[in-house]
Amino acid sequence: MERLIHWLWLQRKMGPLCSSSLDGESRVKPSRRWQKPTSRTLIMGDKKAGFSVFWADDGLDTGPILLQRSCDVKPNDTVDNLYNRFLFPEGIKAMVEAVQLIADGKAPRTPQPEEGATYEGIQKKENAEISWDQPAEVLHNWIRGHDKVPGAWAEINGQMVTFYGSSLLTNSVPAGEPLDIKGANKPGLVTKKGLVLFGNDGKTLMVKNLQFEDGKMIPASQYFSAGETSVVELTAEELKVAETIKVIWARILSNIPEIEDSTDFFKSGASSMDVVRLVEEIRQKCGGLQLQNEDVYMATKFGDFIQKVVRRLRGEDQEAELVVDYVSKEVNGMTVKIPYQCFINGQFVDAEDGETYATINPTDGTTICRVSYASLADVDRAVAAAKEAFENGEWGRMNARDRGRLMYRLADLMEESQEELATIEALDSGAVYTLALKTHIGMSVQTFKYFAGWCDKIQGSTIPINQARPNYNLTFTKKEPLGACAIIIPWNYPLMMLAWKSAACLAAGNTLVLKPAQVTPLTALKFAELTVKAGFPKGVINIIPGSGGVAGQRLSQHPDIRKLGFTGSTSVGKQIMKSCAVSNLKKVSLELGGKSPLIIFSDCDLDKAVRMGMGAVFFNKGENCIAAGRLFVEEAIHDEFVTRVVEEIKKIKIGDPLDRSTDHGPQNHRAHLEKLLQYCETGVKEGATLVYGGRQVQRPGFFMEPTVFTGVEDHMYLAKEESFGPIMVISKFQNGDIDGVLQRANNTEYGLASGVFTRDINKAMYVSDKLEAGTVFINTYNKTDVAAPFGGVKQSGFGKDLGEEALSEYLKLKTVTLEY
Repeated sequence: MERLIHWLWLQRKMGPLCSSSLDGESRVKPSRRWQKPTSRTLIMGDKKAGFSVFWADDGLDTGPILLQRSCDVKPNDTVDNLYNRFLFPEGIKAMVEAVQLIADGKAPRTPQPEEGATYEGIQKKENAEISWDQPAEVLHNWIRGHDKVPGAWAEINGQMVTFYGSSLLTNSVPAGEPLDIKGANKPGLVTKKGLVLFGNDGKTLMVKNLQFEDGKMIPASQYFSAGETSVVELTAEELKVAETIKVIWARILSNIPEIEDSTDFFKSGASSMDVVRLVEEIRQKCGGLQLQNEDVYMATKFGDFIQKVVRRLRGEDQEAELVVDYVSKEVNGMTVKIPYQCFINGQFVDAEDGETYATINPTDGTTICRVSYASLADVDRAVAAAKEAFENGEWGRMNARDRGRLMYRLADLMEESQEELATIEALDSGAVYTLALKTHIGMSVQTFKYFAGWCDKIQGSTIPINQARPNYNLTFTKKEPLGACAIIIPWNYPLMMLAWKSAACLAAGNTLVLKPAQVTPLTALKFAELTVKAGFPKGVINIIPGSGGVAGQRLSQHPDIRKLGFTGSTSVGKQIMKSCAVSNLKKVSLELGGKSPLIIFSDCDLDKAVRMGMGAVFFNKGENCIAAGRLFVEEAIHDEFVTRVVEEIKKIKIGDPLDRSTDHGPQNHRAHLEKLLQYCETGVKEGATLVYGGRQVQRPGFFMEPTVFTGVEDHMYLAKEESFGPIMVISKFQNGDIDGVLQRANNTEYGLASGVFTRDINKAMYVSDKLEAGTVFINTYNKTDVAAPFGGVKQSGFGKDLGEEALSEYLKLKTVTLEY
């Protein structure tokens, strides 16, 4: 292979093969370098770009075509990222194929059409001036088509200024300071994100960087403050670094007698290849100092470059620290700081229309704070940020092990903040603090640590197939991330449900937009703050509080979302599945409603069955997706079981979830409490026996008594529908009637979880085989673990959270077959 590549390199030098660009109308556009298409492809707004490999001619690049390859042009592509994404990797493959075709005597010679077969003058700087009286998309195409060479430019304050890093704006125009541009119909706006430019159609684009006539490049956002940076005095250690860098400059600029502060890197003859060398050599010889190519373009003079390096070493030129507007609460012996805005593209921002809503403390019914209410525009911004981070950001280029390190760091920060997170969870959801600390937060930390370990272990396989004789074949599979994903979570375990889905999503390499439940958004927003501290790049994680009918529905319909994970009711899950199918057939996983049966046989350990049976129903106030929705108790122990359950319920302490002695906190929100009370009224009307509870606790807040019904027949509402509250529904079954109780247990459209208590292992295994559920607990209940897959069947949904299987929900499998 080394000899073959060398031959290809010689062929490129000697001339038998060269190539050109293919525009959107399949016309050949020659190029001096086989790796790149012409800028005309982007300037004309073509949807396709590519290259041709063709036979050598007399140097006019008009020889017959040997083969062609093309790719889609994305809205914000430049020649450079087309090269990196497509032309370089595919060009190598194409050259190998071309040489093989020549060697085999099968290389075609397709005449080039004459149209477009000459170089155009648009590569000259004087021809790249921006003509402003055009739509925003045309301006955007012109700028990106000339990025980086020769650079589209305009006159600002009497000076030629070149524009780089254009992207179309799809959201509202941010606030900024006007900047007059010669010839423009409307002044630009210097904003904190860049320079906003206006087309004659009222639409906008944004430019990231500006370059002045002297070669200096600055972030466009710093146009009015570019000259305000003071000169830093170097320490003795920093002077040593500067001397090392001066030696590197001198080697690269060997034609310059002496490197001075005024020496300009590019005006002294350096090229783009020298930029790469400079960055890499500094990394090697200056203790791993990480610079970007753009740092060189932004500080082209040696003195300015050293200042930039020193500021980088000191951490002074890092992006501004995250600004968070907190709501502070003195509660639970600490000051709790709660973010309340949308988290989009690494920043906390108000909803575009300024809308907010109150999130309520269920313990006393008071307002905790007002939270941003995401609009459709906010959803679109969040999705755009996630898509950009995946396709063009640091996250998409990051190796798997580094991704895992970020997730470990995030898990550590969550663990360090566990008391604050548990306090917020108790305030916002009514979870008992001790349970929130152990389960809501504790399992969230475990989930991120577990999936962090999976990041560098996602791999495909090699598959033996029939060979295409006399040649050979190699077939292998690759597991790849899907792209921007959406996650919609419920209100019962706000942070834990976030962790169950987002950890697997991130480990697989995706980016995400998460919509927390409208009534419990606060731990998700606190989590967003921790992701910034952990070092997650902008746009990888976006959190948009708001309603399911607006934000959730938009996510399910959004064409740029490639996967949606949802936990919630079956009725909403069906609507989401329909929207996902109609929009772009996005991948879906659904964890929906349940009516989990728990069968208690007379040969069980009764003490254990009573204790765990109560936990199966009353854990987390009954707001538990796998809660035992119906208990089947064998006739021989039925009455004793009920009596002992009621005795234990009377010992339960109902009260403030922040009180460490509290066993049972408030229901999540008022509407849910009212639904539970109605559920109990329906049970009484249908003839079920209310043994205990069934009422609201007479105190402020949304508290309900733990409740027990017996005598529940199969046709009753209580036997069929999930309560999602602290309501134990007990039905009796005849002694020894194993198959009969199994038939009753399976007579439901749900299949999330189930359980059985018996000392007979053969009976236990028989029952577990017959129960139609995603999870079966034997002589235990609620025992979930981050390594064990979790999910339902029937109308409880499909797809898995947790365990290795969860990764498959956020990956696509690609099969690759090559012949050699």
